[in-house]
This record gives sequence, C-alpha cells and structure tokens, in this order.
Amino acid sequence: MNNQTKTVAFHTLGCKLNFSETSTIARNLKDNGYQKVEFTDSANVYVINTCSVTANADKECRTIVKNAMKANPEGFVVVVGCYAQLKPQEIAEMEGVDLVLGAAEKFNIAEYLDDINKKEETIVHSCEIEEADFYVGSYSIGDRTRAFLKVQDGCDYKCTYCTIPLARGISRSDTVENVIKNANEIAQKGIKEIVLTGVNIGDYGKGEFGNKKHEHTFLELVQELDQVEAIERIRISSIEPNLLKNETIDFVSKSNRFVPHFHIPLQSGSDEILKKMKRRYLSNLYLDRVTKIREVMPNACIGVDVIVGFPGETEELFMETYNFLNELPISYLHVFTYSERDNTEAIEFEGVVDQGERKRRNKMLRILSEKKRQAFYQSQLNSTQKVLWEHDNKEGKMFGFTENYVKVQTDFNTELVNETQIVDLIRINHNGIVEVKIHELELAK
Repeated sequence: MNNQTKTVAFHTLGCKLNFSETSTIARNLKDNGYQKVEFTDSANVYVINTCSVTANADKECRTIVKNAMKANPEGFVVVVGCYAQLKPQEIAEMEGVDLVLGAAEKFNIAEYLDDINKKEETIVHSCEIEEADFYVGSYSIGDRTRAFLKVQDGCDYKCTYCTIPLARGISRSDTVENVIKNANEIAQKGIKEIVLTGVNIGDYGKGEFGNKKHEHTFLELVQELDQVEAIERIRISSIEPNLLKNETIDFVSKSNRFVPHFHIPLQSGSDEILKKMKRRYLSNLYLDRVTKIREVMPNACIGVDVIVGFPGETEELFMETYNFLNELPISYLHVFTYSERDNTEAIEFEGVVDQGERKRRNKMLRILSEKKRQAFYQSQLNSTQKVLWEHDNKEGKMFGFTENYVKVQTDFNTELVNETQIVDLIRINHNGIVEVKIHELELAK
C-alpha cells in the first residue's frame, strides 16, 4: 500500500454486534493507513456491514450501494456481514459492488484492498460457514457515553426461523482475559457504560480456547467484569431465558457495576409455537425468570423480544402470547414480524399467516409495549436515581438513562455530558420521556 492516506466510509445495518464489529474493522483499516470519513463523503473505499434478520436485506443493501456510488462513482465498495455470508452471489450481482467478504474474511479486510480500482466483476471471498470457528474480539464506541463490547459470537441453537447460525457459525467466545483488556481500553477512553453483546451471550465460555468445552461460565465473566473499577455501569444486552441462571440474577442484584436491566427473548407466549420454533424453554420457565428478577430487583427493567405471524400461529395462539405478555410484569417489547428465510425449517411449515394479519398482530403488541413502558415509567416516578447524561443536544434538551433504563431529559448543559448525576423522577411529558429534578447539580461519584 502506498504512503498516501486513503479514505474509508462505513455503513452498518442490524444489531449492536454488527456495530461493534464495524468499529473493529475501522480500527484495523486505520492501522493500515486509512482515514475514516462520513458515508456521504467521497471516499476511496465504502464498507457496508449487512444484516440478515431484516426481511428486506437485499433492498437495503442495494440502496446503500447506490448511495455510495452517488457519493463517489469511483469508490471501491465492499460488502460484509451476515447477508454477505448467506447470499454472496446475490450481492455480487448488484451494480457497483467490487468485493464481498464472508464471516471469516471480514476481519482481514486490509489484505483484500491492495488494488482498490473499480472491478468489472465482483470478487467474492466467502468461506464455508464451518470455517468461521475462530473468535475476533471487538467493541464499538457508539457515542461518547457507552460502548458495545462483544464477548461471544455464533450460535449452536437450531431455531426453525433463524439464519444466524448459517451466517455466523458455531458458538465461540472471547477469553476472559481479552474481554477484561477491552473493557479497560474502553474505560481509558472516558466511557462510563459498557453493553455486553454477542449472538448468544449466555453460552459464553464455549469455545474460549478453540474447543467446545466451557472454560468459564457467563456468571464467571460477569463476576470478573464487576471488578473493572474504571467502568461505572455494565448492561447485559440480550440473554436467552434458559441460560439466565438464578445465580447470575442474584449476582447482578448485589453487584457494583451491573445495572438492573435485562432483555430476554421470549418469541412466543404459546408453548405450541415455542416447540415449533425449537426454542429451548417453555412459557413457564420464562415466567420463572421474570418472577425471580422481580423478587430480587423490584425496580428492574425487563425487555422482551417477540415474533408475530409465525407459521401455524392461529388467532387463538396469538392471543395466548398477548395475554401472557399482558399479565407479565415487564417493561417494554421489541416486536418482530415473522418473515420467511431461505434454508430454514419454518419456510416449509404449513399455516402461513396472511401479511395483513401479521401487521395487525405487530401493531397490537406495539400498543401493548407502549402501555407497559408507560406503566413502568409511572412506577418509577418520585424515586431518586442515577442518570448518565448523553451528548446529543435536541432543541436545547439533553437525554440520559437511569440504571434501570428509564429515559429522562433536562435542559442541555455541556458540563453534564457523560456525567452521572443524582436526580428525582418527577413526571412523564407528552413525548413519553421523564422530566427530572436535579439534586443541586451535584454529580454522583
């Protein structure tokens, strides 16, 4: 590579894990002499990190490639990520794409950029997914307040609707030592909150040293991270209910740094549908997890993933999910509409749900989510909480989150950015955000 500085721009689709991996790829290219610019700028190289979970991955990818070509018709376009692993040839046929890298190749991107002249034909480097059995640690700094720290990748589960094992390979983990090193690096950048991410983080420890044994458990990782003094807060992003053990819940309730916020995928409240999905629990176990959290952390925030419109989900079975969620003491929902995926079992299932019906069910659950969030926020009013303020200034207001994930606002003040402050939660405003009374501008230590 010559000495002249080359520029690179990034666009990331999908989950927090993708954002953490884009950041790692960006650091790798910086070490190889690239300067990062905005995606709307005229860059030498455009890297698009794709997702396979959204139904219109193909359409999204095409749009972003077009945007890159608008910014610089001579720009070298690289597509990586889950969609690139699953359907490299589909991407290769898109006009403007020069290079497609699969799951194993994306972290060595610099090696593929010797020649960044536009190509007549797209070059594809995509391993068989069985070869994606090594672990690359990564973290992203999404803003100046929090960082996403990847601790695990891949999944050994065989849920009938999911392509993630095909896109990311087997379950494997970072070493505890490397996770702690990354956490300390994040802390040195002045960041106060870490969000732990992975594809199946409760499976942490498997494949830590290249074999399938668990050298460490998720609980042991949590205990080690709790010792990283320079970090104020750690959140567990999303953890399977069958892998969230009582010991972990108990530890979080007494820990120094882990906050009372859990995001636990449910996917369906109907046992019949859970079995069809090949989930590894039934609704009773889920209820046990939520009950246990509420027992030891009455003010915890509990988020839920749920899928509507799965094949065979009759109105009656959907209402089982609705009623189960309605009665559960949870705080909010992430609602997904089932969409057919090639190479999954569910695509062959009978009882396909009409698209209009899928939309209706999605809307019903989103309305329920708003009610749940409102009730949770209401239950927290008149309490005293620690808030970590973020850097955005929106029409003179700034926002932050309490430890238990209540979104709050106050008048913008540069001195408060990335600071933790003790506040009283006063009222919910018309935007559904909580207004606070600050404790004499005193910062929480």
